[in-house]
Formats: sequence, structure tokens, C-alpha cells
Amino acid sequence: MADEVKEVIRDADKAMQAALDAMENDFHTIRTGRASPGLVEKVLVEYYGSHVHLQQLATVSVQEGHTLVIKPFDVTTIKAIEKGIQASELKLTPTNDGKVVRLTIPPMTEERRREVVKVVHRRLEEAKVSLRNSRHEAIDMLKEYESEEMITEDELKRGKQMVEDTIQKFNAKAEELSAKKEKEVMEI
Repeated sequence: MADEVKEVIRDADKAMQAALDAMENDFHTIRTGRASPGLVEKVLVEYYGSHVHLQQLATVSVQEGHTLVIKPFDVTTIKAIEKGIQASELKLTPTNDGKVVRLTIPPMTEERRREVVKVVHRRLEEAKVSLRNSRHEAIDMLKEYESEEMITEDELKRGKQMVEDTIQKFNAKAEELSAKKEKEVMEI
């Protein structure tokens, strides 16, 4: 098989893995009724005129299963951290004692669980769109190589089949991750 085909497959594989990783990272920020530091690590906080992720300003730990304790590196950022949490899609109200910010994660209602599952499905669809875009880019690149006579028509066909096999593998992984997250959200 031509090196060009191998390179296209390798690039498509990397792009598809990046899409899957992004979806998985998004899933870590989705609330499941249990306290998890991943829930707030990506919350944007305004800090000296720019927006930074909460994890750059504080450490986050779990206390008693349903409470997150956010300990800022600099106590003067407590108000900014509270504003960032209130502005996020978490719909949680932070409290502070001057040293740390606490977030109590209430148990989710059935209605809220169904809303969260819809978010999981939306993130899955976004990942699938990204996977399809990677597939189209790879196939277009293979066609371009074939039109420039860098690869043969047979290599183009084999390359297309390899791209299809790759996207099927990543779609299956994305579906599996989504089903796992959905089950986690629906657990009481």
C-alpha cells in the first residue's frame, strides 16, 4: 500500500481520536448527581480581564460524597469563582466562608435526569459530525492523490474502505461512551 494512503489513514485516525477525546472530556463536565471535580474544572472564571478555567485558580475536592470544596490558590478570587459558577450551565449556588467555596450537589429529579440525557445525546451527535468531517477530509485527500496519479484506483478503493472501517470503529466507541454516560446519569 502506498505511503500516501497510510498517511491519510493515520491522520484520519488521529482526528477521529481527538473528536472522541473531546466528547469524553465533555462527559466529565456533565452532572450525574454525584460530586465530581470534573464537574467544575472547565468552568470559566473572569480573572484580571481574561477568562480562565477554574482548575487554574483552585483545587477541587469532594467532601462527603455530595459536596465539592473549591480552595482557591489566591483568596481574592473567591468572588470571581462564585460568579463563574453562577454563570455556568451547572445551575448550582455556591457558598463561601472566606477561604473556600462549597457546592452542594442536590440529588437529581427524574425530569432533570432526562434533560441531562438529552445533553449527552447532543454531545454524541456533535462527536459523530466531527467524525464524519474527518472521514470526508480523508476521502477527499485520497481522491486528490488519485487524480494527481500519486496512488492507483485500487489503492483509492482500499483507502476508502480503511477510512470507512476506521469511522465505524470510532462511531462504535462513541456510542459505547454515550450509553455508559446515559446509564450513569439515570442511576438513582
